[in-house]
Amino acid sequence: MNNQIIKEAATSLRCLAMDAVQKANSGHPGLPLGCAELGALLYGELLRYDATQPGWLDRDRFVLSAGHGSMFLYGLLHLAGFPVSLDDIRNFRQLGAKCAGHPEYGMIPGIETTTGPLGQGVANAVGLAMAETMLAARFNTPAHQIIDHYTWALAGDGCLQEGVAAEAASLAGHLGLGKLILFYDDNRITIDGGTELSFSEDVGGRFTAYGWQVLRGDMYDPDGIRGLVQAAKDESGKPSLIMLKSIIGKGAPTLQGSAKTHGAPLGAEEIAKAKAAMGVPTDSQFYVSPKAEEFFATRRQELQRHRATWDTTYQAWRKANPALALELDAALAGRNLAPVQWPQYKTGDSLATRAASGKVLPALAAAWPQLVGGSADLTGPNSTALPGPAYSAANRAGRMIHFGVREHAMASICNGLALHGGLRPFCATFLVFADYLRPALRLAALMGQPVIYVLTHDSVYVGEDGPTHQPVEHLASLRAIPNVLVLRPADAEETNAAWEQALARVDGPTVLALSRQNLTVLAKADPDWQNTMRTGAYVVCNTKDEPDVVVLASGSEVELAVKAADQCLTKSVRVVSVPSLESFLAQSAALRQVLVPPSARVVAVEAGIAQGWEGLTPHFLGINRFGESGPGAAVARHLGLTEENLLTLIMG
Repeated sequence: MNNQIIKEAATSLRCLAMDAVQKANSGHPGLPLGCAELGALLYGELLRYDATQPGWLDRDRFVLSAGHGSMFLYGLLHLAGFPVSLDDIRNFRQLGAKCAGHPEYGMIPGIETTTGPLGQGVANAVGLAMAETMLAARFNTPAHQIIDHYTWALAGDGCLQEGVAAEAASLAGHLGLGKLILFYDDNRITIDGGTELSFSEDVGGRFTAYGWQVLRGDMYDPDGIRGLVQAAKDESGKPSLIMLKSIIGKGAPTLQGSAKTHGAPLGAEEIAKAKAAMGVPTDSQFYVSPKAEEFFATRRQELQRHRATWDTTYQAWRKANPALALELDAALAGRNLAPVQWPQYKTGDSLATRAASGKVLPALAAAWPQLVGGSADLTGPNSTALPGPAYSAANRAGRMIHFGVREHAMASICNGLALHGGLRPFCATFLVFADYLRPALRLAALMGQPVIYVLTHDSVYVGEDGPTHQPVEHLASLRAIPNVLVLRPADAEETNAAWEQALARVDGPTVLALSRQNLTVLAKADPDWQNTMRTGAYVVCNTKDEPDVVVLASGSEVELAVKAADQCLTKSVRVVSVPSLESFLAQSAALRQVLVPPSARVVAVEAGIAQGWEGLTPHFLGINRFGESGPGAAVARHLGLTEENLLTLIMG
């Protein structure tokens, strides 16, 4: 790609961005204008992809972490031959448009992840790069290298101010992710103005301290960028940060370099002057250089030939390694390779659901070779150890990840692991620290990524650590996120079933809320309870006839409900376990009435706030305040979570 073609492509990108934002009267033209040359070089020369096979396994991944500059990506995908037409670009930011305000995964092939919340893309890129190393270690052979690609990302000042990016960059340096290349659009501008208002750190020094290779150059020097990229590729033991001095809104005659170009249209007069300076007819709309179009048409053919060569290698690998091929097929399809040998329990056994989950994981690891994950420095408390050596810079085949105390990055990295394909990630921390990872969990739900969150210590029974560690509002807050399945099992058997549901789910994340304290394995009145549980609820203790009272409970409070029901001598009481409140509420009224007859008094109990249960009953025993420090059982009694109080509520 010669530098004149880079100029032609960059001009096209600038015109598309200016016109799209102007027509929408909304958007962020500053980054697309400021980074146009880099974009042209990336898609015209540096990245390996095939627009006709956008899901190709060994493609390079590019993440626009600074997702507000979405027209940068849309313009490039159009030039590169992905299914983004000029009409799509003309419809930028309109209802139902492919070209949404920020890049949204699944709307256009070639968008690798949903970005917009700053810093998330950096952490996603770390996950994507980790996935490449994991799959390469498992499936490459000396004769055939079928996994060998780079992860690229573009971030701005805002991304690198966000804590999630810092957490992820720290881990990436520790892990020596040498095939991760992060470009820094170093224009020193944010929405409020120059970064000197709030940001004076030495970014390069920080990344050097993280263990990255730091390289510096000029955004408008293609030859220099080529050299920097080669230096990044030559350094196989460290990720690389390429800091490129740039001008936000470059090409806007009176506004370039100003925060005014960050998030607002340039205006018709400024656009006309910019086009005139670039040699483009001032009355043109959505201009694309014919020379750039011609170049990218040829480029597409070259990339298709490269992918076809890979296909030949891949087929030879499959023929030579049939067992590995079967494993990869299962991994990419998101299915287990062998039946799961579930732990077995008998009624009356007593163990915490976190411990039951810990017993499940080795069985799952044997059946699901693609299962990877770990905790935020809580492997023991979360019971999340996987067999074998952990994943590290020295052992890319390891499946257990030590994320360190980095909850937010952990969850966002797991999004990257899931987005890559071929892996099924889980991550773990205490339920109360869901607050630290919620933004990434929300994005997993938005993108439909089946990440599993093992969130233990799920109630005030945490005890002595006190109210800072005792979740009360967290179940309700997680249930409130669309497309998040929250499962709070009542015993070890339900924990098996919860993991089975989580692994069967392919279109969104699942939260497993697990107890610290031991819970008794309960007898189940419903002989088909494992299937019924998928509706969100099932009968644990039943009555001979229609019940006078139905007690709904989740998790540890199911055992409490059973004990209270046993003490009730004057009313017939049915106890219903509700491991997934939102799933049960989503069922038809007719189905819910099978478990909860309209004639019955309905009572609910859960060690948390009432929010969410109002749709089923006003009679709720829970905890609508913060907890206390003390032994778990004593705290629960102090807060009124007792059999006596529940029995009083049952009696009405």
